[in-house]
Amino acid sequence: MKKMFFLLFLALLSSCDKEPETAYQRLEGVAFGTSFHITFEDPKIEVSEADIDSLIHAMNKSLSTYIPDSDISKINKGDTTVVVDALFEEVFNKSAKIYKETEGAFDPTVGTLVNAWGFGPENSLAQMGQTEVDSLLVFVGFDQIQLEKGKLIKKHPETYLDFNANAKGFAVDLIGRFLESKGIRNYLIEIGGEIRARGVNPKKQPLRIAIEKPNFDGSRSFQTIIALENESIATSGNYRKFKIDTLSGEKYAHTIDTKTGYPSKSNLLSASVIAGLDCADVDAYATAFMAMGLDKTKLFLDKHDEIKAFLIYSDTINGLNTFTTKNLSLED
Repeated sequence: MKKMFFLLFLALLSSCDKEPETAYQRLEGVAFGTSFHITFEDPKIEVSEADIDSLIHAMNKSLSTYIPDSDISKINKGDTTVVVDALFEEVFNKSAKIYKETEGAFDPTVGTLVNAWGFGPENSLAQMGQTEVDSLLVFVGFDQIQLEKGKLIKKHPETYLDFNANAKGFAVDLIGRFLESKGIRNYLIEIGGEIRARGVNPKKQPLRIAIEKPNFDGSRSFQTIIALENESIATSGNYRKFKIDTLSGEKYAHTIDTKTGYPSKSNLLSASVIAGLDCADVDAYATAFMAMGLDKTKLFLDKHDEIKAFLIYSDTINGLNTFTTKNLSLED
């Protein structure tokens, strides 16, 4: 599933004249095939790009499926001697929790099918019929793997583990924790659209981000603004890259159904999730919602008022629509 850069920054540093320009610092760079932006208060505390690069390197070494000698790549290749680090273990435990809560809609073992259908980092299969799907579906199921004394135990050696749906969010958390360990309390971290915000901006107000309006003519404009009060936000989906049903004309986003093994079409085109949780958590929920579709997502949100959401979906009557949970306040 592709992540969309659905969130655009407001001018966070354009504070009033009374605030010194050095009140907040910025760091920018490249990570995980995308860009990162870090804004934080306290010019007396030094945080360098080398510090951030070191954290990103640790993440890649542990969890990147795109690096052949990472721990997760070795495990996927069948190496049973790998003892995972604390980063891997935390992401594993977070994934297990959300896998259970979403009844398998969020499942990092779906990578086997993602690759086979041509959506992942590994080679796809030339033909995908019921026989091929059934043979691969056996290897899918997060409840078929477990960690024992730091080693991953698989029921099926062929099971392919992929944390790309929440690892980027976890990297945001890792950087946030590093800043907090330095005594920094006011900051905003963004990697490829996944955001963790703590504290306030230079005007002593909650940090604010803008949600992009769904324009299809290539232009970019804001639809609404959200204030983040010690919260994280992540978005999954892409309303600019969808399929159109040739019979109904309805727009659909395609995801892999972990129950059937086939790509399923959903009228939920994007899901932005906001909560006072780690960014890895909201990242996983956003991915799960895309797999669940609009109706199941609404039912889930009704039972989880600790989670806020902004959804974009399509229907045959009104075209493009949005849904906002009652606990989320939007600014015009």
